[in-house]
Amino acid sequence: MSEHVWDLSARELRRRVCARELSVEECVRAFADHLNAVEPSVGAFLCVALDRALAEARNLDARTGSIDPEAMPLFGVPVAVKDNIVTRDLETTCGSRMLKGFVPPYDATCVARLKASGAIVIGKTNCDEFGMGSSTENSAFKPTTNPWAPGRVPGGSSGGSAAAVAARQVPAALGTDTGGSVRQPAAFCGVVGLKPTYGRVSRYGLVAFASSLDQVGVITRDVADCALVSSVIFGHDPKDSTSVEALPLKPDAVEEPPRGQLTIGLPKEFLGEGVDGDVEYAVNMAASFYEVQGFRLKPISLPHTRYGVAAYYIIADAEASSNLARYDGVRYGYRSPSGATIDSLYAATRGEGFGDEVKRRIMLGTYALSAGYYDQYYLKALKVRTLIAGDLREALGDVDLILTPTAPAPAFLLGEKLQDPLQMYLSDAFTITASLAGLPALSVPCGISSQGLPIGMQLVGRPFDEALLLQAARVFERETPWHRMRPGTQGPGTVEAADEGN
Repeated sequence: MSEHVWDLSARELRRRVCARELSVEECVRAFADHLNAVEPSVGAFLCVALDRALAEARNLDARTGSIDPEAMPLFGVPVAVKDNIVTRDLETTCGSRMLKGFVPPYDATCVARLKASGAIVIGKTNCDEFGMGSSTENSAFKPTTNPWAPGRVPGGSSGGSAAAVAARQVPAALGTDTGGSVRQPAAFCGVVGLKPTYGRVSRYGLVAFASSLDQVGVITRDVADCALVSSVIFGHDPKDSTSVEALPLKPDAVEEPPRGQLTIGLPKEFLGEGVDGDVEYAVNMAASFYEVQGFRLKPISLPHTRYGVAAYYIIADAEASSNLARYDGVRYGYRSPSGATIDSLYAATRGEGFGDEVKRRIMLGTYALSAGYYDQYYLKALKVRTLIAGDLREALGDVDLILTPTAPAPAFLLGEKLQDPLQMYLSDAFTITASLAGLPALSVPCGISSQGLPIGMQLVGRPFDEALLLQAARVFERETPWHRMRPGTQGPGTVEAADEGN
């Protein structure tokens, strides 16, 4: 049994609360105390609503006689929500000065489903501004640090959510993934991160960055918790025209071994030159593990992968330039006090409200869409996207899953890549292709580097086959220790195993 309530999994927390071994208030208070203790060194949250969370906990405790906790999959479980997902009566800023002080009057569909399942939102997590970044250093308010090494980044843009889960501030958090923003920080922070198939989760209430790519994802400490939380937020939503009717995810199915002998594809483009030695070793060892477990390994090629970063940053930035045009000082968000004319008001508002990275992407996207360059850049990027999706579709016709590193290297130093945007963009090189193709992809801890930093592997699957991804990852997780490792208490680079493991 775990020594600390805050070190329990979401499943174990729910079990204890339903069994009346622990009240919901005791559960939330334990996490609140731990959150307050570690938050000054991590900086995972932009908004913490502990008083409200405790009031909701007491309300749930008072209603246990009139409701059936067993029918609520996350009854009593504290969760965090990335700050680009709207939450009723709780500030939502997207990590931007442009939305500072904005308090939405409604919940995003995914948040409403969490609450309906009995989960309690404990706060909003830090992120790169409007989801644009790979390190959570582009937040307008503060950087978040990696709980494993305070001098390193937690990844991005969902770095606050990943850091909060890794630091045991919450057992589960929502993030968003446009080009890797759930998976890359999950890898950097030694936790599990799932980007579902595009359309699997409603985007209603998600503040748009790149609408054809954005997806709400789940970050947890282990695969079984990921399946549980995902099962709650998955499902069609009439408020989102891109959401899709699909078979529901049954969280218990993750405990079943995959049926038949599965084949895992190993794309040559993701291993070798440009990949950190520790990462390559850990992923190769994971592949060997699967082979011992009876999976077949098959070398494959995804030849258009090398064009992925360029295509992604043209498409995503073009969509961002359109989506962010609404922030003009008239209709939404911050309004500059200066500006004698409408044109000067627009310029002052956007110049003062947006950070450097957002401005950079708006300019790149606007240029790619401009007359004379649309065909040369945006249209060509869309054609490359089709080729990349075709590569993956063809590969997944021959193999059941694709295994790659999640990121080329472990977490980098704070400030290391801020002056070199291209190097920052390349940290998403291995996650972008699944995003462009709209496929489900899962990052799972698979090792620790020589510097004591987590390493993640990525599994990519067929559309709407998240169950198989989670089952295969659970096979790995049961026999390996990596998901039980947590940031140590002896300083940067140290690790220790959590008391509870499964």
